[in-house]
Order: sequence, then structure tokens, then C-alpha cells
Amino acid sequence: MKIYDNTGYIPVLGIHEFRKGQLAGREEFLFNELHGERHIDKPHKHDFFIINLFESAKGVHTIDFHDYPIGNKQIHILFPGQVHTWSIKPGTTGYQLMIQQNFFERFASFFRFSFSNYMNHPVIPLTSESFKLLKYEFGAIRDELNSTNSVQEVISARAAVIAAVVSKEAEHIFTGLKVFQCNPRLAQFNMLINKFYKQEKLVGFYAAKLHISANYLNILCKAHLDVSATKLIQQRVLLEAKRLLQTTGLSIKEIAFELGFVDHAYFSNFFKAQAGLTPTQFREG
Repeated sequence: MKIYDNTGYIPVLGIHEFRKGQLAGREEFLFNELHGERHIDKPHKHDFFIINLFESAKGVHTIDFHDYPIGNKQIHILFPGQVHTWSIKPGTTGYQLMIQQNFFERFASFFRFSFSNYMNHPVIPLTSESFKLLKYEFGAIRDELNSTNSVQEVISARAAVIAAVVSKEAEHIFTGLKVFQCNPRLAQFNMLINKFYKQEKLVGFYAAKLHISANYLNILCKAHLDVSATKLIQQRVLLEAKRLLQTTGLSIKEIAFELGFVDHAYFSNFFKAQAGLTPTQFREG
């Protein structure tokens, strides 16, 4: 049985659908290994977190319409709601953790950067030392899950180590995004966008929530992120539009309504201006 998101149309895979092939697991936490060739051709979402550790691997992992080469010694992080497919070539070896949201929250703070950073940069290369440590922790979690009386606190503690090591490695590719640590308002802005982007598309709404002027919020975004505040909101709306176009049978009109556009033509014009092609062309492409 599939779970559907709040549009009522998008099939979202739940963690229970992966229990049959699990190597180790509890209700809220599964461990699996990835061996050999694998393909996911139809884009889909999950309602849980996935952390993939690739040891030796080749292929392509498409996350939110961006293609990421799969390579040796990499971590791939997938958040609930992200659309993905992959094509993994023969000879691949990897390890996978599937984590329900309520359990993820036990160690989420050890991911030191804003979640939007990881969502925008979901593939993180690892040094040999970090890979070795992560592989050990993945194995230790597997062993704990397989023990007769597995302890949640042990699992979450080891998951916290994984989050900390991933964050340490992520720092090398998040160099331009450290701003979220020293500018908490921008991190809050990103969180507010994720919460309200369907209903609210004007900078003034978010600025009021942050207790600053719209002009100052724009200055912050341009100075630190090199984009306007409006552009950040538009990018989030565009991403969700692409997800809905690729993963649902909703009409263009229904998608426009779901995303808070009062007019189908206005949505189509917005999409073409942002993506360079019409919603229909994107769906058929």
C-alpha cells in the first residue's frame, strides 16, 4: 500500500515497503546493502530519510532533476519529498540507512548545516579516513539492529557520529554556504520558504516573520547568496512545480492551483520564464 502526500495524487514510498529485503532493522530504522546493478526508472519520493554510503560505484543518481555521478567513497543524502531515480552500474558496492523522521530527529542536530544545504548538495565525496570511519559506523548500526535487544540510544548515538562526519566532509563543498551558520536569519528564511512558498510569494511576508525590512532581507540574500530574496522563493516554487509535473497526473491547471497561482496562464508564464520551456514541454521532455 502506498502513502500519498497532501495533494492526494503523488505516490510516496513508505519505509515499510522496504522491509522485505532488509538485512537489519527496527520499525523506524533499516539497514541494507547495495550490490551490483540497480535501476529506478520512474521518479518517486519517500516519506523517510535515506543515507547511502558508496564504497566502489559507478552510475548516475538523479535527485530533484539534477544528475549526480555516482563514484567511489561518496555519501548520498535523500530527504523526504525529494524526487529521485538512479542507474547504478554492475560492480557497485554500497550501504544504505533508511530512517523514519521521528527517529532522524534524535540526531538531526549533528548535521551542522542548514538542511537546505544538504538538499541542494546531496552528494558528498569522502576522504579515505572518513569513509573508513563511516563504514565502521554503518556496520556497527547493522550489528546493533541485528542484536536480540537492540537499544535505540546506541543506534542514535552511532547515527550522530555519521552525521558529524558527513558534516565535517560537507564543509569542503559548503564553503560558499557557511553563511547559514553565521547568518541565522538566512537559515530561518529558507525554512520559512519551505513552509509557506505555496501561499506566500512576496518578500514582505517573510521579512515580517523575520522582523526585518524586505529591503534588508534582499540585501542579505544578494550579499551572501548572490541572488535576490524573490529569486529564492521562485526557485522553491519552480522545484515543486517540476516535482508535480514529473511525478503526478495532475493537470497544469491543478498544479497551478496546488502551488497557489490564481490563474493557469500566470503559472505557465512563470514556469516558462524560470525554466525556459512551458510546463507541457517539461512534462513531455
